Amino acid sequence: MSVADEKPPIDAILRKVLDAVPFQLSVDEGVEVARRRLRDLPRREVHPEVHAQDRRIPGPAGDLPVRVYRPATDQPAPPVVVYFHGGGFALGDLDTHDGECRRHAAVAEAVVVAVDYRLAPEHPYPAAVDDAWAALTWVAANGTELGADTNRLAVAGDSAGGNLAAVMAQRARDNGGPPIAFQLLWYPVTMWDMSLPSVTENADAPILDAAAIAGLSRWYAGELTVPGPELAPGRASDLTGLPPAYIAVAGHDPLRDDGVRYAESLSAAGVPVELHNEGTLVHGYLGYAGVVPAATAAADRGLAALQQALRKVT
Repeated sequence: MSVADEKPPIDAILRKVLDAVPFQLSVDEGVEVARRRLRDLPRREVHPEVHAQDRRIPGPAGDLPVRVYRPATDQPAPPVVVYFHGGGFALGDLDTHDGECRRHAAVAEAVVVAVDYRLAPEHPYPAAVDDAWAALTWVAANGTELGADTNRLAVAGDSAGGNLAAVMAQRARDNGGPPIAFQLLWYPVTMWDMSLPSVTENADAPILDAAAIAGLSRWYAGELTVPGPELAPGRASDLTGLPPAYIAVAGHDPLRDDGVRYAESLSAAGVPVELHNEGTLVHGYLGYAGVVPAATAAADRGLAALQQALRKVT
C-alpha cells in the first residue's frame, strides 16, 4: 500500500468548500489573470477590533508599502511579528492576506507588520528578499514608533512567505541581528526540490499542484539549477543558531515534504522545532480558518505557539 493510500482523505467540510468555490493556482493564463483570481476569492471579515494602518517605509527600490496591525490589548508594548504573504512570489498583496494578518495579531496579541514586497516575474529573485530584509530591519529599528517591543520579534509567513521568513531568520543570524525570537512557517517552500515524494504524490492537489510550483518557480528564479540559501534556505550549509521554529504542513500539499525536510534539518542542527502535519488539509489552509473547523484548529495551534514563544522572551 502506498503512502497516498494510507493517508486520510481531504477533510469532508473542506472538500465541500473547495467544490463550491474552486480555486487553483496556475501560470497558464499569465500573471495578471492569476493575481486577479486570488484577489477575487471571497473573504470573511475577521477580527475587526484589530486596528490596521497602511504606510510606506524606505525600501531598496523606493517606498515599500506595509500594513501595521495593532491588537486590542492592554499591553503598552506588545511583541511584533513581521509577516510575509504567500502567492508563489508572484501573487498576493496586503489585501489578499488581511484576514491572516488580523488573526495573527489578535490571537498572538502582537503588532503585525505585513510587507507588500515586490513580485515576480516583473521583479524576480532577489527583489523579494531585499524588500523583506528592508522591512525587518526597519521594524527592528522603529519599535518606539510602532509602540512594540522589538526585543520580542518574530517572523512569519505562508508558502512563499514562509520561504522569506526562513531566509530572514538566517540572514539575521549571519548579520548579527536583528535578534529574532521565533519563526512561524506555514507550509513553506525551503528546499527548491521537485524530487521530494510529496510533489509526485500530490501532483494534482487542490489549490497548488506540481505544474503551478514549476511555473511560479520559473517566474521567480528563472532556470536556476543550484539555488543558494537565500532562495532555498533548507539548503544552507549551517542551520545552527537559528530561532525556534513552528512548521506547519498539509497532507494533501506537494510542499508537505519540503517543510518536513526543513524541520528535520533544523532539529538535527539543534534548533527547537515543532512540526505539525495536518493530514486532511491542503496548501493554503489558513485561508479557510473560521470556515472549516479543521483549518481553524490547525491555525490556532500555530498561533498559540507564536503567542507562547513571544511571552517567554525577556
